[in-house]
Amino acid sequence: MAGFDGLAQTLAERQQQHLYRHRRVLESAQGPEVQVDGKRYLGFCSNDYLGLANRKELRDAFKRAADRFGVGSGASHLVNGHSALHHELEEALAEFTGRPRVLLFSTGYMANLGAVNALIGKADAVFEDRLNHASLLDAGLLSGARFQRYLHSDVDSLENKLKHNDSPRQLVVTDGVFSMDGDIAPLPELCRVAQQQGAWVMVDDAHGFGCLGETGAGCIEHFQLDQQQVPVLMGTLGKAFGTSGAFVAGSETLIETLIQFARPYIYTTAIPPAVAGATLASLKLVREGGHLREKLQQLIKQFRTGAQQLGLELMDSPTPIQPILIGDSDKAMAMSQALEEQGVFVGAIRPPTVPAGSARLRVTLSAAHSTEQVDQLLDALDNSRKVLA
Repeated sequence: MAGFDGLAQTLAERQQQHLYRHRRVLESAQGPEVQVDGKRYLGFCSNDYLGLANRKELRDAFKRAADRFGVGSGASHLVNGHSALHHELEEALAEFTGRPRVLLFSTGYMANLGAVNALIGKADAVFEDRLNHASLLDAGLLSGARFQRYLHSDVDSLENKLKHNDSPRQLVVTDGVFSMDGDIAPLPELCRVAQQQGAWVMVDDAHGFGCLGETGAGCIEHFQLDQQQVPVLMGTLGKAFGTSGAFVAGSETLIETLIQFARPYIYTTAIPPAVAGATLASLKLVREGGHLREKLQQLIKQFRTGAQQLGLELMDSPTPIQPILIGDSDKAMAMSQALEEQGVFVGAIRPPTVPAGSARLRVTLSAAHSTEQVDQLLDALDNSRKVLA
């Protein structure tokens, strides 16, 4: 290969379209205030929804586990990397989710790839919401199954596609809370239609766990759904739980199937045992965190009321994900930059992460924020609106 001239041209085009991605260097722990690239900011773009990522209880648990097990796990779960702390965490998460068993994965992306591809193949069919996370869409495509996308949260669209399919295995896959819009999938209705057509349902509840439900068990608890309605449940630990990794919860048959056939599980080094130890501490805080979820809801209401008074276009979200729809990518970037100049850090989300013409500011709130900090954000948004003219 003579060079990468074609790739360089592609990169140049992406820059011209205001779609180029840049990494920022975080120089502090996660929290309401962060230091990024040498400057202090009020941060509103982390998924640390309950403010647990830097809690002393988690740090202490991590240190104790590291003293006992070291840093790296050393191997995959099936070779020699499945520690006592991994096992304890799986059992605790199974009890928390009301499922017989749980299987840990290193990332949410791997959990989704592993689960979907272990359950269906070329003779089968997979039905996905158009706004599903990229990992779910990739999982469906890589499975080789007949891949169909139904209209966003549209039960009739899903039902129509299911009725016209006769594949031996049919899997309906949806986010619980959609990561870029913040809305909640109509799970009871989706499950009803899927059951009528003999399809399995898989829910990725990465952004629901910790935030929704009386004990923080997510969308399934929020809607009071059981394992028969949602046989495949995925959750991540790097958001409201404040640590890292992911899991799939379900029946004995499901988990044993994943152990035997989920390639991302079989061939990946296990997360560090110390992370599992810290997650056991965070799980306790999540279960006892009704006051954190209550405060989070109060902040969400405060922000939405203030943003609407400013005339900003919010999306219909009852969750900590509060996107402000801008439309043009260049204007979204300009507004994000205007906020940075006022010491407020909010990311601009552009295509292809979101559909063309729907670039937005993705504001995320945390229970660690104060009402005064939300007011600061609203003031900065008010001062930045001139870039939208």
